[in-house]
Amino acid sequence: MPLPSNPADQPPASPGPGATVDQWLSYLEAIHPTEIDLGLDRVLVVLRRLFRRKPSARIITVAGTNGKGSAVATVEALLRAAGRRTGAYTSPHLQCYNERVRLNGEDISDDALVRAFEAVEESRGNVSLTYFEFGTLAAFVAFADAGLDDWVLEVGLGGRLDAVNVLDADFAILTSVDIDHVAFLGDNREVIGFEKAGVLRPGIPSVYADSDPPRSVLQQAAAQKVELALLGRDYELVTEQQTVDDAPAVVLRHKGQAIRLPAGPLPIKSVAAAAVAIRELEPNLPVSVIEQVLSGLSVPGRFERVGSAPDIFLDVGHNPHAAGWLSGQLSQLKSPGRRVHGVYGALADKDVAGVGRAMVDVVDAWYLAGLKLPRGLSGQDLQAKLADSAIQAPAFESVREALVSALAVADPNDLVVVFGSFFTVAEAREILLAGKVAGS
Repeated sequence: MPLPSNPADQPPASPGPGATVDQWLSYLEAIHPTEIDLGLDRVLVVLRRLFRRKPSARIITVAGTNGKGSAVATVEALLRAAGRRTGAYTSPHLQCYNERVRLNGEDISDDALVRAFEAVEESRGNVSLTYFEFGTLAAFVAFADAGLDDWVLEVGLGGRLDAVNVLDADFAILTSVDIDHVAFLGDNREVIGFEKAGVLRPGIPSVYADSDPPRSVLQQAAAQKVELALLGRDYELVTEQQTVDDAPAVVLRHKGQAIRLPAGPLPIKSVAAAAVAIRELEPNLPVSVIEQVLSGLSVPGRFERVGSAPDIFLDVGHNPHAAGWLSGQLSQLKSPGRRVHGVYGALADKDVAGVGRAMVDVVDAWYLAGLKLPRGLSGQDLQAKLADSAIQAPAFESVREALVSALAVADPNDLVVVFGSFFTVAEAREILLAGKVAGS
């Protein structure tokens, strides 16, 4: 006699007609046993059911440890300036999932996103997909339905085995290679570089945004005869003095032309690499247009200024490499008598001590924020991990409490920076933009 079935073992029921985005996202979180499950086999099966052939759009894939979101935003904006219809896929999001899928510069609507989810669900059958894999395929569906010219795709984790990599890139950008996600990618730059170089394809043009590519990246490029543009060899960044106000400017020199780049708020190397990519993809786009577009470019959560008196900045720098860049930006804003107050929250798998070492010289007062998430660290956990970095700081139960404390202490001339996990920045951003600090 068969044993009675256990309802807990039954797969979750698919959302029915009229389901909301939130209902679909809850479903996506429940249908696969693990959050991260690298590999392309499952995604390829469903992709081939959704698309009989490679989409006709031009595919620009962006991989790297840091600076990917900035590179995507730069490429997207410049392609739109060239008159192209664009789709951009990024992750994670800050406030709303729809931020991950942009159609012609606008976040996807709930209706279009639900239709894309429904198409993936109908095609996957009994194939199990992770939250990210399902969302990636849904983005592809939405882009195809919108008839877009260019798809700009940010790799979620690594490159070689990331769901985005099921589509062959027509152009690839590698922003940087550094240590992060050690459990999945390895603990040294050579191994991680091999994983990230997995987005390259034979003969395609590509660009590496940093000045020290790992040997593994160069070897993969050579083996596949990839046209890899390198900073310092094929293009360069030069600091010059402007003639008008004598302020320093960073100039990109590429193929005999000079392009002035904005001083911030985005990582200059990622912006430069994206500009190099555009000069290959859209060679007729005037330099003057490139400069104009870049002068007004920003990305939510990337050294984003959201307050004044004191100045308040948000940054999603969550590993030592990103924290080093953030430290440099803050150093430029410091002056005698101006203190930097740092609100920091992190996930358990991050190199907290490395971030501390990168920021210790620029942050004058620390406020350690607990994250009430499955992988979040408490304020006390952060205290323990930062002890060897000579950082003595109070611990708080939440980002809100840490932020309120920092703002209560900071003088109007000071600077407050909230950094670390996307969850840290998202919570602070919601509080600050909604004006919810007072009375908390």
